[in-house]
Amino acid sequence: MACANPHSLVVASRDSEFQEALKGADILIPDGVGIVLAAKAMNTPIRDRVSGTEYFIRMNEMAQSGGGLKYFFLGSSENVLARIRSRLQVEYPFIDVCGTCSPPYKDTFSAPDNNRMLSAINNSKPDVLWVGMTAPKQEKWIYQNHTQLDVPFIGAIGAAFDFYAGTKARSSIFWQKRGLEWLPRFFREPGRLWERNMKSTPIFLSWIVREKMRRLFAAEYNVKSNR
Repeated sequence: MACANPHSLVVASRDSEFQEALKGADILIPDGVGIVLAAKAMNTPIRDRVSGTEYFIRMNEMAQSGGGLKYFFLGSSENVLARIRSRLQVEYPFIDVCGTCSPPYKDTFSAPDNNRMLSAINNSKPDVLWVGMTAPKQEKWIYQNHTQLDVPFIGAIGAAFDFYAGTKARSSIFWQKRGLEWLPRFFREPGRLWERNMKSTPIFLSWIVREKMRRLFAAEYNVKSNR
């Protein structure tokens, strides 16, 4: 499972491995209001946005009602992982956090680093592996290593780690319902989110406009050709 939003698709357009990772995901959720707007413009049946955090919460609810699952969390810091574990124990006691791993903070993992992560996960025998290392790193790591993992379900949920741990605040329902969840986050972290919101979003919107015009011209041409 992976998340698609305008920024991830723009990045994937120039990163072939990331593109293959997204295409190879069994579940690709529309995590971005831009995806929903594009779907409406293209008459594609995607009606609502589903964030990685919402998917994670719903999975927790289903696991709790179904008698529980074993979770492994890979990513973020030891502090965040400890907070996630503590909150899950209170809210979803049937979920067993069978293991966590805070990987080294580096762009590329060494072979020993990677082997330690794979061993820690497989030795814990989880039902679900949640990966939170930001995009595209998390999706590419899953794509590169999923065949070596003995896990039925793997989900890349990025910021959901911090949101659920409470180390970062998610924008309020007011902003979420208006499709502007990104705005308060941008004002809180402009340096980190500048490229995502001020560069990738306009590029993605230009793609929508260009494709919409292409379809309109194609439809008009077909009509004239059939007269």
